[in-house]
Amino acid sequence: MAVKGAGRGPGAYKPVSMSSKEYQAFAKAREPSRSIWTNCLKAFLVGGIICTIGQGVTQFFITVFNMSSRDAGNPTVAVMILLAVILTSMGVYDKIAQWAGAGSAVPVTGFANSMCSAAIEHRAEGLVLGVGANMFKLAGSVIVFGVVAAFVVGIVYWLFGIGAWHDVTG
Repeated sequence: MAVKGAGRGPGAYKPVSMSSKEYQAFAKAREPSRSIWTNCLKAFLVGGIICTIGQGVTQFFITVFNMSSRDAGNPTVAVMILLAVILTSMGVYDKIAQWAGAGSAVPVTGFANSMCSAAIEHRAEGLVLGVGANMFKLAGSVIVFGVVAAFVVGIVYWLFGIGAWHDVTG
């Protein structure tokens, strides 16, 4: 916050110091009110719609290409990522995310959106130092925590004999 005061040139502003409590009160007075129930409903609806579209894509692969549900999973994820990247490039996904909040961030499409947004934002800096370096800043931590969590769960399964290898021959 600044107040008009003596300084260089006409209309110069000088900074005003605030205590932490004063700043908290200042920020709280200007914070828009949010309804938790409305936000939860929006997130639920948008997340559900995204997952329903994903289920529709899975059914498409099962029906048209005669795949099993297990085999249809990988191309479904690829199509959902492609759709999210296209919608992000057109500026549509960000508007959906702004309205829906966490409902658009949780599915794999949210991860694709975060990577695509970073790539678009830093494209002026070049392919390697701009897009390549900055695209994985957020994605890198997600990948690292995902791999570590999968490793820990795998160790727990191995220690307790959960999901032990089954004899494939019968």
